[in-house]
Amino acid sequence: NGLPEETTVHWHGMILPNQMDGPAEITQAPIEPGQSYSYEFTATQHGTYFYHPHAKPDRTQALGLYGALIIDPANPADEVAADHDYVIELQEWLVREGLTYPSMPMDGGMPNFFTINGKAYPSTETIPMKVGETLKVRFIGTNNGFIHPMHIHGGPFEVIARDGETIPASGRFLADTINVGPGQRYDVIWKAQRPGKWLIHCHIPHHTTNNNVEEKGGGGLMVVIDVT
Repeated sequence: NGLPEETTVHWHGMILPNQMDGPAEITQAPIEPGQSYSYEFTATQHGTYFYHPHAKPDRTQALGLYGALIIDPANPADEVAADHDYVIELQEWLVREGLTYPSMPMDGGMPNFFTINGKAYPSTETIPMKVGETLKVRFIGTNNGFIHPMHIHGGPFEVIARDGETIPASGRFLADTINVGPGQRYDVIWKAQRPGKWLIHCHIPHHTTNNNVEEKGGGGLMVVIDVT
């Protein structure tokens, strides 16, 4: 642990031995600064998961301690295939006078910056595609306090997995917006049907600004798909 405070790691949604689960003071002692702890388990599931601390998560997770955990199936045929695969980790931040604080849904703690994979538009990555190709987007609610209705321009997507579990073909459905709450994961397949620049974005306008200001057409939770 290279942090100046204690921590643990929780493997969100995973089936594993109890002592590997991560809640501080419940299944293990906190990992103190300078100490180490080894997590070992066999993955029996596949899909979209993530990890985050379970010691002081209101502060440490809100300040960036989280990451995607993408597990391939033992049988490749169990994977819903796509030409491209893109992970979107959602987060909110409160920045004042050059300092970053955990954001919270309450007076004095509301966020003024929003990020995808740690970056706010226009600094987010552009996804290059060709007409006819498919894109698997893995939305992960790595954030702590807000629901984000995530929308993709250019046609509907098919929702194929929820919280790491692949939805049977008969239960999949088309949508153009999906609400992603804290801790939730959704995998969707979107097909590039027309050339151009198509947006993935949160449909709450404030969440597509940077400190309440638009830059190059928006900000925050926005990614461009560039289809040729």
